[in-house]
Amino acid sequence: MPSTVEQTEKSHTAPEAKNGTPVQNFENPKWLTAELFEKLLKDTVANYKSIKSFEAKPALAAGENYATIMLRVNIDIELVDGTPKSLSYMLKLPQQNEVFQDIMRKHNIFEVEHRMYHEVVPEFELLYRLSGIELNFSAKCHNIETPSEFGVILLQDLRPFGYKNANRLEGLDLEHTKAVLERLAQWHAASAVRVETKGLYPELFMKGMYTESSLDSFESFMVSIKSLVLESVKAIEGSGAYIGSVANTLDKMMGELLRTSGYDPSEFNVLNHGDCWCNNVMFKYDSEGKIEDTLIVDYQMINYGSPAKDLHYFLTSSTRLDLKVNRFDYFIKFYHDNLVKNLKLLKYPKKLPTLKEIHIAMIKYGLWGFSAALGVMAAALLESNSDANMDSFLGDTDAGVRFRNALYTNPSYRKHMEILVPFMNNRGVFEM
Repeated sequence: MPSTVEQTEKSHTAPEAKNGTPVQNFENPKWLTAELFEKLLKDTVANYKSIKSFEAKPALAAGENYATIMLRVNIDIELVDGTPKSLSYMLKLPQQNEVFQDIMRKHNIFEVEHRMYHEVVPEFELLYRLSGIELNFSAKCHNIETPSEFGVILLQDLRPFGYKNANRLEGLDLEHTKAVLERLAQWHAASAVRVETKGLYPELFMKGMYTESSLDSFESFMVSIKSLVLESVKAIEGSGAYIGSVANTLDKMMGELLRTSGYDPSEFNVLNHGDCWCNNVMFKYDSEGKIEDTLIVDYQMINYGSPAKDLHYFLTSSTRLDLKVNRFDYFIKFYHDNLVKNLKLLKYPKKLPTLKEIHIAMIKYGLWGFSAALGVMAAALLESNSDANMDSFLGDTDAGVRFRNALYTNPSYRKHMEILVPFMNNRGVFEM
């Protein structure tokens, strides 16, 4: 572990857009002007007078973000007494990809995220405050009016406060993984207690991205990657014993994910983050380079159900190669310990979930881990390149074919699959 913050940033942090270089095929919308921020600044900055300069540019390198476009907005202002002040925000815009926009019309992820930041996250934080614990789950979200069809999300920029992403290509080490699991356990505990005090969540938050209306889009994507995935699996020693089962699973997977996208009332259920991978987690370090705080951002794929879904998604997509399988059961035990601790703290009125029940859920929802291996894990392990965008992920252009080939032939991806697929096969994931 590095001994200084500077060393930590060099070896563990994710790449950002450098020197204003465009990293996506995207031009700022014409409505994105300084005037849009006047009301916000008047409402939130004491003694605000005027904007002196305004800039909005891509915040992340290609391949660091797919579902949305992230811009960093830098604003220099002047206060009433003439004092200059610099502010920065993260502005999240919808992708221009037609397929993705069609999915958004059926499941408006911007409305989901806006309501999460303004309604649900404050509820969870209040539960802990009433129990004597002050914590923040995420960045502060601001309101801003725009003519965007889907709306926008304007967030506090956490970078000036010392928060940064880990390097997704390396994967999270033991301490980073535990920090995320600890925060997930706090989130899940609060979400379960909130149901017992206020009832189930609005329908908008319940099922996540896998719906009848989005099934065709996801199945088309599965068709486009099936042969590439099978080639990756065939490269694994001994895969002949289960390659047929993997192929059958690929054919039936979307239907099964749709079937299990709801919740089983007989199980312990939580509000899953739904997209908990290393690029949606920000870490703050102390002067010794140790993790001081962990925040999870991006609440667009929320769904209610077994915590196994979040656990599979995170542990599959974001952990370091030598930990992914070897420490899997340890991570589940660590999560369960923290979950129970927080449920007790928040006075959860029902029977506490046992470790055995969490392990059983991990087996039951194992397909969600395989889904993460085919999607977010492949993206997380691929070096940034100009083809790394949503158009390439979903499209049938030359760039799309080239990008998907790069995803599934990536040597790093193949190494992770070499340990994951046999592990999943031994746990019955491919029994369809």
